[in-house]
Amino acid sequence: MSKTTDDLEAVRTVAEALGGFSPEDQERIIRWAREKLGLAPVPRYLSDARAPQPSSPGPRPAEFTDPTQTPVSAKDLKTFVNGKSPKNDVQFAATVAYFYRYEASPEKRLNEIDSRVLQDACRLAGRERLKYPLITLNNAKRLGLLDSGSKRGQFAINTVGENLVAMTLPGRSDRSAESKNPKKSKRKAEKATKKKK
Repeated sequence: MSKTTDDLEAVRTVAEALGGFSPEDQERIIRWAREKLGLAPVPRYLSDARAPQPSSPGPRPAEFTDPTQTPVSAKDLKTFVNGKSPKNDVQFAATVAYFYRYEASPEKRLNEIDSRVLQDACRLAGRERLKYPLITLNNAKRLGLLDSGSKRGQFAINTVGENLVAMTLPGRSDRSAESKNPKKSKRKAEKATKKKK
């Protein structure tokens, strides 16, 4: 006998699974789950408008929280890019696509970017302009960080790109390498001192 689906049980399961995550992580996981299920993404800045308002005063429950209103998201492009420290042009393209989709102020949000937006982002971030921004975007797509957009020359960040920007950047491996280098230098200096003695 097949088990009947229970909406409330599904809600309890999801809420229990997400309980240990921060609101920002919960938002990202739900976004990824929607994409995995083939559901249309919901822009985060619309979530307040669509959600019913709680009847009683006091703090809003987690499901009514709009992460775009938090100070963490209230960054300009240059601050966001500097915080993520992309190591190459492809990572920079993914960072820009992520910023405009999720971190920019609501009136500046873009679901997709193109070569013009990417080139302007170089200026805003104080980065050297790209010679071939469209090639950079196509390379980011080829590496699986971006997907083709609704029109030719348009690109949208996907879950792999989101994961790179949200979880991986700035690169931990580079920082750990930097922290190890002084030790190596110190060892070399100690060996050189011993040889002289």
